[in-house]
Amino acid sequence: MHDQAAVVQFAYGDAWVVSARGSYDMYSITPLAEALDTAAEAHRKVVLDASGITFGDSTLLNLLILTHHKADLRVAEPTQQVRRLLEITGADTLLKVRATVAEAAAC
Repeated sequence: MHDQAAVVQFAYGDAWVVSARGSYDMYSITPLAEALDTAAEAHRKVVLDASGITFGDSTLLNLLILTHHKADLRVAEPTQQVRRLLEITGADTLLKVRATVAEAAAC
């Protein structure tokens, strides 16, 4: 069983942070997808705090790429599982991946 997904949002300087917790697949992605879509429409710079993501599959990867095309998306503090997903697919060369939310918001 996957961890229940949860999303929290807040402003950080000139960036909008979407903080995600739990597992994300085709059955649980909707709250995160809605949050990132809304953030991308309203803010130029969007940071995904991925420090609490315990699982993500191609559904999460697709969402990140789609959001990247709508806004200046940065991925902050990815867990080992998320970092590996980004690395093996090459998405780490497309997305701005940073060690902290502060670093992601500043770049």
